[in-house]
Amino acid sequence: MAELPVQRRLAAIAVADVVGYSRLMGADENGTLAALRKLRTEILNPTVREHGGRIVKVMGDGVLVEFASAVNAVTAAIELQNKMAEANEPLPENRRIVLRIGVNLGDVIGDGSDIYGDGVNIATRLEALAEPGGVCVSGKVFDDVRDRVTVRFRDLGEKTLKNIARPVRAYALNTAPAPAIPPLAHGMLPSLAVLPFENISGDPGQEYFVDGIVEDIITALSRFKSFAVIARNSSFVYKGHAVDVRQIAKELGVRYVLEGSGRRAGNRLRITAQLVDGISGAHIWADKFDGAFEDVFDVQDRITESVVAVVEPRIQLAEIDRSRRERPESLDAYDLYLQALSDVFVSRPEANTRAIALLERSIALDPGFAPALAMTGQAYLLRVAMQFPGASNADAERALAVARAALAIARDDAMVLSYSAFVLIHMGADYRTGIALLRRAISENPNNATVLQQAGVGALLGGDLGEAADYLQRALRLNPNELGTHWQLTGMAHIRMAEGRYEEALDWAMRSQAVNSGYDANHWMLIAANAYLGHMDEARKHLAALESISPGVNLARIRRGQHAIDPHRIEVLIEGMRMAGMRMFGD
Repeated sequence: MAELPVQRRLAAIAVADVVGYSRLMGADENGTLAALRKLRTEILNPTVREHGGRIVKVMGDGVLVEFASAVNAVTAAIELQNKMAEANEPLPENRRIVLRIGVNLGDVIGDGSDIYGDGVNIATRLEALAEPGGVCVSGKVFDDVRDRVTVRFRDLGEKTLKNIARPVRAYALNTAPAPAIPPLAHGMLPSLAVLPFENISGDPGQEYFVDGIVEDIITALSRFKSFAVIARNSSFVYKGHAVDVRQIAKELGVRYVLEGSGRRAGNRLRITAQLVDGISGAHIWADKFDGAFEDVFDVQDRITESVVAVVEPRIQLAEIDRSRRERPESLDAYDLYLQALSDVFVSRPEANTRAIALLERSIALDPGFAPALAMTGQAYLLRVAMQFPGASNADAERALAVARAALAIARDDAMVLSYSAFVLIHMGADYRTGIALLRRAISENPNNATVLQQAGVGALLGGDLGEAADYLQRALRLNPNELGTHWQLTGMAHIRMAEGRYEEALDWAMRSQAVNSGYDANHWMLIAANAYLGHMDEARKHLAALESISPGVNLARIRRGQHAIDPHRIEVLIEGMRMAGMRMFGD
């Protein structure tokens, strides 16, 4: 008898899964099963039917649904998550059923009522990338629905998915409507986002310089305790995009937006800046600043003073004067420092080598430039902590030396305090001094996401876990787009691992994975959390991913680079990774 031809068709596939299913079942098996039945009957089935979908199969804590169009699939996913949020609102957190949803548009193979193939597999992998309560879609879905649904998308970049030959572009959806009242503005704090300035020099090689000017302005503005400034990572997501300022203000939850342009031609500098009311779109203030390159810091101060005077008139000029940062004697040193910034926090050996070379040149030209000294310490710390090739005790000693030099020069600069304190904690095991300096940094600048991040990870290693979680969650609130927040998210995962809350640790680590899938330390969390939860296939999948980006990784190498006041905070990771099969030593 001749075999029937394979039945292929194009379909939109949605896969949904319950977050923390094992924890829910362990706490109340009967109650969880009853809640899931109610979810399917009252929310899932009607929503799928309403949007023309077909439930292919229910798989314990998950469901596979087929739709005829991507628009129907995404609309149904958004509606489902909104209905779930509404249903969960009156319930205590430990009884809430929270879903992740992945949506793909692709080829599927029909087998009776079932479907399978890469189209289904990709949807399943995307579901794992979605945030709790969120939706993650493929690039194909995004292209089909971007102008047909009224939600915001966040580009997560290309993702390498298990058993899928080619990388898949992924996008996260914000299923909640944009808030009418800015989240950082409730209470009396005004809020501000500084957008990346446009480089109008005609030379792409000056992009780093214009970005560096903006970063310095953000740092200067965030020193003021009377208003909140959105972190650079969130505002820079709009770089290169023409977006209405009112829409940006709505998405970031701010009242004011600062935008502008920069041009550097030889020794001449021109910066234009304008402050816009994010609700009305009205221009509140605008100015143009011309001068020699040597005037760059005066320009930054004048912009900062003008914005502060508009956003918070009660700030006294004396406070503005006190807030001015230490200026380098050498502008060449400053230029080298700016060039290094893009490489400092890239967790790859070659980027770390470039950053250290540039920073060492910077501080050789100007040994009194405290920000460059502090950043040099951070770069050496990362070399040792990640055990990059060639990492040695001499690198740890160099990190401590430059951190102490930075502290001796600029003890009232929150960024210098936070970076240097972190080095003292991580490299010198000087936990008491490090934590005290971190608390001082926050008192100097409570609205800077980077300061809060450094304090959070520092407290994780050398202080109180509750304090660490508070700092990291405050940092995340200043990063609405989550771009670049993998340190903060992984830090939260590490805290939950140390507390033995492995389901929650896995949730945080998956969020970090969606932001940056190449961060070594987050793979440690994914491996260990899955191993403790008995998900050995997933643990080994993440171990293989870690080995591909960090060849020769082993437990002894990781242990050498990590130090904490309580050894359990590191050993809980080591043991989890050992359970998943990581080698103790290299070849």
